[in-house]
Amino acid sequence: MAKIHTLTVFTPTYNRRELIKRTYESLKAQTLKDFVWLIADDGSEDGTGDVIKGFIDEGIIDIEYHYFENGGKMRAHNRGVELCDTELFVCLDSDDVFVEGAVEDLIGCYREIVSEDPFKKGILAGIVAHKGESGTKVLYGDEFPDVSYSTLFGLYLKGFKGETTLVFRTEVLKKYPFPEIEGEKYVPEDYIYDKIDKDYVLKVLPKIITVCEIVADGYTDSLKKIKKDNPVAWYLYYEQRTMITEAGILKFKYAGFYVIYAIRTRNKLYKKGSVPLFWVISGIPAAFLIKLMKKD
Repeated sequence: MAKIHTLTVFTPTYNRRELIKRTYESLKAQTLKDFVWLIADDGSEDGTGDVIKGFIDEGIIDIEYHYFENGGKMRAHNRGVELCDTELFVCLDSDDVFVEGAVEDLIGCYREIVSEDPFKKGILAGIVAHKGESGTKVLYGDEFPDVSYSTLFGLYLKGFKGETTLVFRTEVLKKYPFPEIEGEKYVPEDYIYDKIDKDYVLKVLPKIITVCEIVADGYTDSLKKIKKDNPVAWYLYYEQRTMITEAGILKFKYAGFYVIYAIRTRNKLYKKGSVPLFWVISGIPAAFLIKLMKKD
């Protein structure tokens, strides 16, 4: 009978047989092994499955491996959440690694919250921690604001510009699957995180949990291609952001993108229960500016 763990470390992967070895080494080195490594192989064709089988045969950590037809990271994420039976869930990409005490820090933080105030669990989505360039340097050098609890969007509204490691209570994630859009393979992660923010908060843990490489070259072109290939997902994202953001320059910007993607996906610019008419109208000049600056 398989051991019941507290944490699922979820890794979606596609043709990363070499990089995923680094991820595995970081998991082997954990000071607390109260986790299962759940790997969703999104149709790899480079022998990733054989590499994972070698990890399983070593028997050092508990590993579950599942192979799916290629459908994109968000479909893989949905399958991972569906398969998860632990209390906590964290996504660790196949090109990222955990610092040595990551699992111990995350589970320790969660247990401390629940033991100090059991009622807080009802509004707790999980934990937000840092990503780092290394185990000692926060990615982009951007520390969290001085708060104990926050929504994810709330951190960015307070000026935070870095990247995060997000650990969720699995029962929360199961309520908010990513939309699976025919012909598209990507949905902005914040689309779901914004929905979670409406009902829950995150414990802010100002520690580096994961380390990732910074790849700056080609990011803008890559993002443009992602947007071009997944217009419906971006339409949903900008529609939601326009609705939830307080009045100001940022809302004006989101309204502009909303107009662009509503036209691009042939959705009505105005519909009841969606973006208010005032912001649809305001978004039209914003859309012109965005297009003029080639930022769409």
